[in-house]
Order: sequence, then C-alpha cells, then structure tokens
Amino acid sequence: MKTSLTDSISKEFLHMDFVAIDFETANANRSSACSLGLVEVRDGAIISEQSWLIDPGQPFDYRNVLIHGITESMVEGMPAFHELWPTLHPLLEGKNVVAHNASFDMSVLRYCLDKVSVDYPSFQYYCTYLLSKKMLNWMPSHKLNVLADWYDIPLHHHDALDDARACAHVLLNLIRKEEHNSAEQLSLALGCKIGMMYPGGYKPFSAPAKKKAKPAKARKLPGTNNYISG
Repeated sequence: MKTSLTDSISKEFLHMDFVAIDFETANANRSSACSLGLVEVRDGAIISEQSWLIDPGQPFDYRNVLIHGITESMVEGMPAFHELWPTLHPLLEGKNVVAHNASFDMSVLRYCLDKVSVDYPSFQYYCTYLLSKKMLNWMPSHKLNVLADWYDIPLHHHDALDDARACAHVLLNLIRKEEHNSAEQLSLALGCKIGMMYPGGYKPFSAPAKKKAKPAKARKLPGTNNYISG
C-alpha cells in the first residue's frame, strides 16, 4: 500500500534538522556543476527552499542537457561555483546533509572545491538511495523517481530543487517507517556508517553488505559412499 505525502507523521519522530541537496552537471566532469537545489528541514518540516544556476566554465554535453534541460545560454551571467560558495558554505557547515545517491553529489561538491583550492566544509551526510535499498529491499529499483512515485511525492525529475525536495520527503518517510527521530539514529540502527566531510578529507556513507549464505557442508551417509548436504 502506498503512503501518501499528506499522511500525518507523529511529531515524536520529527524532532530533526537536515539539509537535502541535489547537483546537476554540465558534462561527465564532477567539477561541472551547473545547478544546485537545497531544501532545509527543521523539526521534520521544510522551512526553506533555494536553487541556483551555476556557470561551470565548461562545455555542456548534449547527453547531460537531455537529462536536465539546462543549456549553456541559460547559465550565461550566472555565478561560478567559487563565487556562490560564500552563500552556500553557511547553509552546509555543521549540518546534517542528505542526498539521493550521495556519492555523486558529494563528489561534485568536492571536485568543485578542489578546482579552486578551497577547504571542504565540515558536516555529516546521509544517502537516501542506500537507506532505501536497505529498508525497501523488495523494490526492483531505488531510483529517486521510483521512490517518489511510491510515496506519492510530486517530482519533476532532474530539476535540482525538485530532486532535493523529493529526497527530503523520502528521508522523512524512511525515518517514519522505522519510528526513529533522526537520520543518525536510523542509519546507526541499520548498521550504516555515516558519511563525513571535513577540511582535508571525507568518509563515505556506506551500508552493510548482505551476508552471503554459507554453503551447506556435505555429510556422508553411514555405511555408504553417498553424501548429502546439510
């Protein structure tokens, strides 16, 4: 049964703050951020939404344009990432940050900062792709658009703000399902390692791998040369 976005969520599970982000890139280079969506959640409710077009200073690959619809002409006159960073830094510093397939978005952030030799911010981060894969392992796919459809979350996929908003709602639904009151509690309960970014380095968010079933040992039947497993 699907869970509606409008279903009530018990307040005891929602004393949590986090920031959901989503990057789009101009080409295959992770340093080519051309759009960013950011959604801030406080006490389990969205309190602000912001999005930016970014001039990557790099050519746009037609394959990326087909995905997100952003063209070179659309980012003309927009700030470069390093020009936008003084605005973004306080929105991320010290926060709990979440993204869907966070390994991509965190690498975009790192590569953009590396490009201009700027220190990383400090924050913990979470991945709704890996969390949903762990919790909803019966689903055939854990892509953001599939999860948005399951939870009845409106989504214009690959619009950075829409993706960040959907990611925030997915996390709220996952936390509700397990009756925790924070992304940290949920992640630790599932055996996940919380991601971290800090000046000079980072640690990826990770979920425990599935345990492989041990092969059954063969037993010899008494008085015969026949074996059975188990």
